Amino acid sequence: MMHLTFYWGKKVTILFDSWQTKLWTEYLLSLVALFLVAAFYQYMEDCRVRFKILAKSKPSIQPAIGALLLAFAPFVACSGGPTRFAFAIPYNGGVFISIVLGLAVGYLLYRRNGEEELVMVENPYAYA
Repeated sequence: MMHLTFYWGKKVTILFDSWQTKLWTEYLLSLVALFLVAAFYQYMEDCRVRFKILAKSKPSIQPAIGALLLAFAPFVACSGGPTRFAFAIPYNGGVFISIVLGLAVGYLLYRRNGEEELVMVENPYAYA
């Protein structure tokens, strides 16, 4: 069933047709998994920023990183359109809250400390 707004309930399909929840225990375990994945995303984003700074400080490894990223470029390309956007709009309220809380907790754990210094290193003329 296609919902047009946020909806609440235990029956939800998350990412794949094979990841469906029908019981409350499945639903709650899925929310915990989504929370953990969202927090892990913030950790990976912190690592990405730190690797970017490391790459700027050591110019000899930049060509190798660029070649590696270009090798994976075809797999990152994504095609979309109005149909994909329409299917992305309806959300389960619990899934939405779980992901937002996971991102917030992950940010507080991994990215809160030293974020100002990292931004200043990337752009030394930010206050000019």
